[in-house]
Amino acid sequence: MPPAWSLTASLAPDLPPVCRLGLATRGDAALGPDDVHYALSRGVNYLNWCGRPDGLSRAVRELDPAARAKLVLAAQLSAYGYDEMKREFEAAREALGVERLDVPTFYWMESREQWNELTGPRGGYRCLKEAQARGEVRLLGLTSHQRKLAAEIAAEGTIDLLMIRYNAAHAGAEREIFPVAGERRIPVVAYTCLRWGALPRPTPDDPPGFAPPPAPAWYRWALQHPGVAVAIMAPASRAELDADLALLDDPQPLDPDAYERLSAHGLRVRKHAGRFP
Repeated sequence: MPPAWSLTASLAPDLPPVCRLGLATRGDAALGPDDVHYALSRGVNYLNWCGRPDGLSRAVRELDPAARAKLVLAAQLSAYGYDEMKREFEAAREALGVERLDVPTFYWMESREQWNELTGPRGGYRCLKEAQARGEVRLLGLTSHQRKLAAEIAAEGTIDLLMIRYNAAHAGAEREIFPVAGERRIPVVAYTCLRWGALPRPTPDDPPGFAPPPAPAWYRWALQHPGVAVAIMAPASRAELDADLALLDDPQPLDPDAYERLSAHGLRVRKHAGRFP
């Protein structure tokens, strides 16, 4: 895993190094192709596509081969059956205009029953393993909110990358995910780093004089953990994208006191904004 506060991570020997601040889209067409190209010009090169035509998919299609070769492109795939996964995988490559999808992730894996269906004789897992053997896939990823399940699957050696919720309000990955991922040398991509926008907002229990910092501080908090290979931002506008990218202008870790203040605010947000595992 990357050392804390290198802003570059290596996910696999035959993939380009990535900026540890990644960009995702959410299916609401908030960012246009120009916004994505702007993020690329700032050095962001881990892109996570939501699976619907949007500014990210259009931007990737517009890249020349040399520019495309500098990216690591991930996409969420939700099919379970072999034939359905084959169609979804081919549709994703066509939408993005690529021969290789670097990191397809099995999306929303929330139960052992789902995983058993996916990995069964007629499951979509075999489809992507075959694509991986042909060089059309580099890493097989898994996206889940269920840390225990994700850790069990990671320990089985059947996946190459984990995409897990991790933020100052939901830090359980430190106990349940990072030790397993580190032992198996599986990169971890963190999402919901802002806890759906709650972390930059105040709570009723904030101490006098405390003002929650804006988004870059919370991405910085997530990246402070060496178990995080990439922290994903998902801005809803160019203004939010600009604000998030401010982290790259000052690539410094939080000092210990600031880290503890943000961690304490995370606990307050967990208390007041609703509990998740």
